Amino acid sequence: MGDGFNLDLRNAEEEIDLPEEFEGHVTLGVLDGTTPDSEWLDEIDSGNVLLLAVDGDLNELAAGFAGDVKDGGGTLMHFREFLVVAPPGVGVDTDRL
Repeated sequence: MGDGFNLDLRNAEEEIDLPEEFEGHVTLGVLDGTTPDSEWLDEIDSGNVLLLAVDGDLNELAAGFAGDVKDGGGTLMHFREFLVVAPPGVGVDTDRL
């Protein structure tokens, strides 16, 4: 790939077509034990998707909220160094993995 391409994400949010009933957002964060589990659960309860960079042992770091998310119908997906946490009703498409 010689020249590559330029990718400008500054205005990407305005270009994304979201359904009118979508009221959540994507929260980026670091799962390292410094954020209380209750804050992650509040984000999910608000209908937001979490994309968390995992810094440490995933099982240990997510133990305080993963069960509640699953029990509530949400989804947890470990992808590379990230944990994707989606609230109930928000699908995580893994067909391209």
